[in-house]
Amino acid sequence: MAKYGEGDKRWIVEDRPDGANVHNWHWSERDCMEWSRNMFSSLFRSLPILTGEGGLSIQTKTVDKVQGEAYVNIRKGKIIPGYELCLSISWEAEILPSDPSSGPIAKVNGTVEIPYLADENADEDPELRITVRDDDGPVGKRVKDAFFTKGKPVILEKIKEFVKAMAQGGPARDDVDAKKPKSQQQQQQKQNIAGDASGNSGIARKVDVEKKKLPQMTNSPPKKKNDGFKSIVLTERFNCRAKDMYEILMDENRWKGFTQSNARIQKEVGGSFSIFNESVTGTIVELKESKLIVQKWRFSSWADEVYSIVRMEFDEPESGLTIIKLTQVNVPIEDRFGNSTVVENTEKGWKDLIFQRIRNVFGFGM
Repeated sequence: MAKYGEGDKRWIVEDRPDGANVHNWHWSERDCMEWSRNMFSSLFRSLPILTGEGGLSIQTKTVDKVQGEAYVNIRKGKIIPGYELCLSISWEAEILPSDPSSGPIAKVNGTVEIPYLADENADEDPELRITVRDDDGPVGKRVKDAFFTKGKPVILEKIKEFVKAMAQGGPARDDVDAKKPKSQQQQQQKQNIAGDASGNSGIARKVDVEKKKLPQMTNSPPKKKNDGFKSIVLTERFNCRAKDMYEILMDENRWKGFTQSNARIQKEVGGSFSIFNESVTGTIVELKESKLIVQKWRFSSWADEVYSIVRMEFDEPESGLTIIKLTQVNVPIEDRFGNSTVVENTEKGWKDLIFQRIRNVFGFGM
């Protein structure tokens, strides 16, 4: 077997100069974690479970946690969703009196957890764990039982909406539709305009088809306008433990070592940092040892008060192998000087000036 980079060039699929993945022929992957968080937040924000039945009123409040991974692979136009998620949703119940005008007798709070939601079990109902906070007595038990009986079908129905949306491509659905071969587009157009003997029936049928599409569109988050910002999504692999990469990225002395530039990092939530001689500055938003780093992050050349959010998730599927999934949102297309290569330079900086230099200096090659 030939070594990597030494194979017969006739077998190598090189990147096209225009960067086009024609008709999605090659394998492409779209990260869907941020999209999934937004969708779950929309599905479960203030969702009614019970509205006065049996003297109880229950509704969800917010989605407190969405962890794991979610992505969509596309091969030859075929959508292949993948996700392994765990969710935590807070809820609130009110015990109502016989006279509703007098207000609730008591309030009970709790959570519903979905510990494992995965594409491999898409045709099965996931497990639901319902807990009550601060009330283990009869009232708490009554609310918990009512939630399980009446609320479980409501929660599962919303989960099915997410599963269906992922099966249709999630945030990558528009990309798939836009890149269908012309033959498929032409065939679809023929089906839309084909009618029976009267020419008008074809037009009427097309209108009916468009109307049927409208409810489906409401299940997906609204498209964001191109307001001058883009996102960066990277997946990097290293031959090391996750804790090693976490410590390197949070240690200012090691930053100085592999970048050969000044760095200052306060390793705590709310702490500030600056790297590359203060070319990049920001604050630490969230930290989970060897698992997660979230930063409020900006270049000094960006317009004032413009910050992006960097999220680095660490996964160690096997000992000695670490995968970092980096998502950087709200990256401006132009800096304050009108340079329009900000996104490209930022992505290249992560790849070449940070991750590759870590491999070169610390020997975590892959």
